[in-house]
Amino acid sequence: MVDELVIGLDSSTQSTKAIAWNKGGKDVATGKAEIPMDNPKLDFFEQNPDDWWSACIEAVKDCVTQLQTKGHDVSSVKGLAISNQRETLTFIGNNGEPTYPSILWLDERCREQVKTFSNRFGAENIHRITGRPPDVTPCLYSFLWVKENEQEVWDKTAFFVDVQAYLVQKMCGGGYRTGWFSADPMGIVDMESQCWSKELLEALELEESRLPELHPPGSLLGNISSEVSQLTGLPKSMPVYAGGGDGQCAGLGTACTTRERAYINLGTAVVSGVWSPQYKYNTSWRTELAAQGEGFIFENCLRSGAFLLNWFVDQFVAHGKADADVFNKLEHAAEKIPIGSDGLMVQPYFSGVMDPYWDTSARGVIIGLSGSHTESHIYRAILEAMTLDQVMSAEDMETELGYKIDHYIAIGGGANSALWRQMLADASGKPILVSQTIEASALGAGMIAAFGAGWYSTITEAAETMCGATVKYEPDSSNFSRYRELLAIYRNLYSSTAKLNQELVKFAQINYQDNGST
Repeated sequence: MVDELVIGLDSSTQSTKAIAWNKGGKDVATGKAEIPMDNPKLDFFEQNPDDWWSACIEAVKDCVTQLQTKGHDVSSVKGLAISNQRETLTFIGNNGEPTYPSILWLDERCREQVKTFSNRFGAENIHRITGRPPDVTPCLYSFLWVKENEQEVWDKTAFFVDVQAYLVQKMCGGGYRTGWFSADPMGIVDMESQCWSKELLEALELEESRLPELHPPGSLLGNISSEVSQLTGLPKSMPVYAGGGDGQCAGLGTACTTRERAYINLGTAVVSGVWSPQYKYNTSWRTELAAQGEGFIFENCLRSGAFLLNWFVDQFVAHGKADADVFNKLEHAAEKIPIGSDGLMVQPYFSGVMDPYWDTSARGVIIGLSGSHTESHIYRAILEAMTLDQVMSAEDMETELGYKIDHYIAIGGGANSALWRQMLADASGKPILVSQTIEASALGAGMIAAFGAGWYSTITEAAETMCGATVKYEPDSSNFSRYRELLAIYRNLYSSTAKLNQELVKFAQINYQDNGST
């Protein structure tokens, strides 16, 4: 009997992974391709959507080749769904070619538009409609920046699309279409109706015809073309089902479909979320549509996650990542340093802060430095900062919701760090479960494809069946009180430095403009 498979395609910020999954949620083959990113000027982060497509083809082709090598008939692949980077905006002309580089979720060029539009339209109205307080991350403000600064691009752009809509159109042809929960991070979706917000489109003077069609998770978006079948080796006319944002897919991939379990993705950003059946919005989180098509995700997001660790190693550690063992060496040294890093603390807002402060001018702070501190102290302090920020955000969320999260399930590359895992358990006082599958976003997309292919009656059933085993790490109660003391200090750090950071950001921008940069 042929073992039927589906593919979860994870088109994330730095790479694309195509993973074939069986009905039990076991990864059978994995293809991967890197995606370059440009930082052409201060606060600008861009990609060429053609690179998404070439990475998609390369990753899928690699996955198919592995399947064939392992003796699998490619006809056993019954469908594909996409998990994609969120809050990234792409500009497509009538000829199907990009009119401008894609603006990434990391980009901060639209700070002024956040201020002016939220004052004009109303910050509370934006939050009520979209589930997100005004912030540089959603695409809403990138629309405004382009309209105000690149009028020719705005006029030439026939379609403004998310990553998934772009890839689906390339795979299947036809018009642009995407899943609900790939569109909602763009920040112009009415969260309660799951439709483009007519109020926001009117304020943007943006026609709905220039946006993708919206579809529920797991619905059929199209079938791959003959040309793509030849390029990748996938079966002709294979179905492509509506997936969505990588954060929500990660929640699905870890079966976070009840309010007792929260996921925490220790990746480029640190992202955690918990499911809710009701729509609520609050400054303690951002609200998103859930990947299973029922309910919502309340999500915390620290933009500088493992990105910050990589930055520190690249910029300040001798030999950097040229030393293949650099992270292991830092981990082992940091394990020997006591809680609190011998009086050193970091504020990890190197790319601004979302919840709970929603301050685009927040910046990183290292406080308490002395001549006794080493690179290992700073490394540990960064880990402690990301941990304390997560614990603070989760506790604020629990207070607002009126119930406690029972445990976390950790995913992403950071989940491989024994030090970081135990830190999270000890500081939160909650067990940390680590999934055997760290590629939870690709698995979540695979679960959606499994539902689309008819393997399961609901996406939730697919998640419960395919999520796989976990390993539990219990908190050390003897460390909990010490972390409580440290958390109390951390809670004061933002208010103590916010005004200084705002003044420094303004000062740097004036200097940048005075030097003739555009």
